[in-house]
Amino acid sequence: MSFFDKIKKGLAKTRKAMANTVGGIFAGFTGANDEFFDELEESMILADMGVETSTTAVELLRKRVKEQRLKSAEDIREALKDILTEMLNVGSTELKMDTRPSVILVIGVNGVGKTTTIGKLANVLRQQKKRVLLCAADTFRAAAADQLEIWAGRSGADIVRQAEGADPASVVFDAIQAAKARKTDVILCDTAGRLHNKANLMNELAKISRIIDRELPNADKEVLLVLDGTTGQNGLIQAKEFSKIAEVTGMVLTKLDGTAKGGIVISVANELQIPVKFVGVGEQMDDLMPFVPQDFVNALI
Repeated sequence: MSFFDKIKKGLAKTRKAMANTVGGIFAGFTGANDEFFDELEESMILADMGVETSTTAVELLRKRVKEQRLKSAEDIREALKDILTEMLNVGSTELKMDTRPSVILVIGVNGVGKTTTIGKLANVLRQQKKRVLLCAADTFRAAAADQLEIWAGRSGADIVRQAEGADPASVVFDAIQAAKARKTDVILCDTAGRLHNKANLMNELAKISRIIDRELPNADKEVLLVLDGTTGQNGLIQAKEFSKIAEVTGMVLTKLDGTAKGGIVISVANELQIPVKFVGVGEQMDDLMPFVPQDFVNALI
């Protein structure tokens, strides 16, 4: 199944909601007047694209309709799709992994599907014939390492772990040494989603980053923030908080198949100017899809 087909299936709930709102506005189109644009903006907000993103998109659409003298509903719909695609094109959606090893640090609050995402990402990389090592640096959540070990078995990746409550930076150090010895291509590092307070979380992530920079000074490093698509605008708030304490290079939106508010993807990318690199659209191993902005918008609208 192609990305487009999978994302279309995964966005079924969102697309149905959009068909009843955005689609309904285009279906009843009588002209590009103020009422049409106001209703379009409201429907986009309801699809969880956020007030700022929806307002910006509609203003750009107004301008484009006027400049290009667009008249038909279909031409205006295509112009809207182009604008939303441009909003998603805020950076490369590809992972930068040119060094051996490269490091992918995965962050996010507990419950967003972080460990599951790491397992699925390991599967994606293994299918690319890469040697993958999972680093169980979330030592604070009970059974986090056990869960990661199950995913390592499923994907055929190696794993480095320590006892629950161990120093996360120590686990990262061990993983780097193991990766060097085993000629690993990619280290996938799980991290704690919640400590006692934001300062502790920031300090822990900073400590892990220092270890990586010291032991692998020239390595490519991605910091992927995992967000639960079903949380809507709360996910955007989480993203803003994490982007303050970590140099996030990309985002992963999970559980999009379980929400009617998949428009959050556009809102997050546009407001934070951080590219979405993967989206999760199901429970299976191969349901983590590399993100293609144009296909996403086509599946959405």
